[in-house]
Amino acid sequence: MNGQSEVGRFGDAPLRIAILSPPWFPVPPTGYGGIEAVVSLLVEGLVECGHDVTLFASGDSHTRAHLVAAFPDAPSALIGTTAVELRHAIECYVRADRFDVIHDHSGLLALALGGLTSTPVVHTVHGPMDGDHADDYARLYPLLPNARLISISLNQQRLRPGLPWFANIPNAVDLGGYRLGTEKERYLAFVGRMSADKGCHLAIEIAAAAGLPLRIAGKRREPPELAYFAEHVAPHLGPNVEYLGEIPHEAKVDLLRHALATLFPITWEEPFGLVMIESMACGTPVLATRRGAVPEIVEHGVTGFVVDHPLELAAYVDAAAALDPATLRAHAEASFSAERLVADHVAVYRAAVALAAA
Repeated sequence: MNGQSEVGRFGDAPLRIAILSPPWFPVPPTGYGGIEAVVSLLVEGLVECGHDVTLFASGDSHTRAHLVAAFPDAPSALIGTTAVELRHAIECYVRADRFDVIHDHSGLLALALGGLTSTPVVHTVHGPMDGDHADDYARLYPLLPNARLISISLNQQRLRPGLPWFANIPNAVDLGGYRLGTEKERYLAFVGRMSADKGCHLAIEIAAAAGLPLRIAGKRREPPELAYFAEHVAPHLGPNVEYLGEIPHEAKVDLLRHALATLFPITWEEPFGLVMIESMACGTPVLATRRGAVPEIVEHGVTGFVVDHPLELAAYVDAAAALDPATLRAHAEASFSAERLVADHVAVYRAAVALAAA
């Protein structure tokens, strides 16, 4: 296929890989953008390993891969617009025969277009697998015999066991960008977008019950986020509850590494939750509710504590503060490194190419 020998394609030869990122934020993101951060880590790692990588993302992205952009700047203000998403995905699929494999991170529309090409498509499911979103996957997948689904947590597969999952590849972070914090200050941290399912209002209650200040960092751009913040967060701001805004990476690292613990009181089936591994990379334990991927990421009593009801977390603050920061960092290094992320994906790409040929 595409001029390569069978031995070369199935052996250790470099692959020609297309990575289709969501169009809404640049790669890597300058602020909010968990998917884009993982995409950047994967793309740069693949290039480092010698693969021929083309990244389809906004033109203000920065990468060592070949960059193809339908939009010179990330169309963040148009997030969710079908026409934008379609134009972005088409830029990739009109070039499909140039690649050994296409890896889509952008969503269901691009996955559907994958049915138009004979090039194998792998698709990472970054969203929750409950509700209408998951129903759409179930309806669409029978139409796409060449596509392969990758989960980022086993909980996604548990919620939809009937889908033909191809692999489970947890997210990762660039551990070199996170410094271990051994000198802790007496405050708790919350990092996340302003929405009820992320539980910032619960973090405020937990911190109050524990008698500790809370420092909040998170995105509040879209109307629902602004409304949530105004009703559930703003009334509590004061000496003990501080909102820092959508802070840059270095400020986030400082916030996490000096905190006694990071609060993660989610109320939904969180597909992954990067802030948990970011916190552990900084040597800071995570106090979280048992939802979504949390039990796969936080080891109870070792890297944090996991409970069924959010307000129970206040009782675990002292125990969390007693955990060894170096142990948390070692856990992040062993489980959530960029090297592991890249190796897992290369294995999936080669398997997808081999299946398509067979």
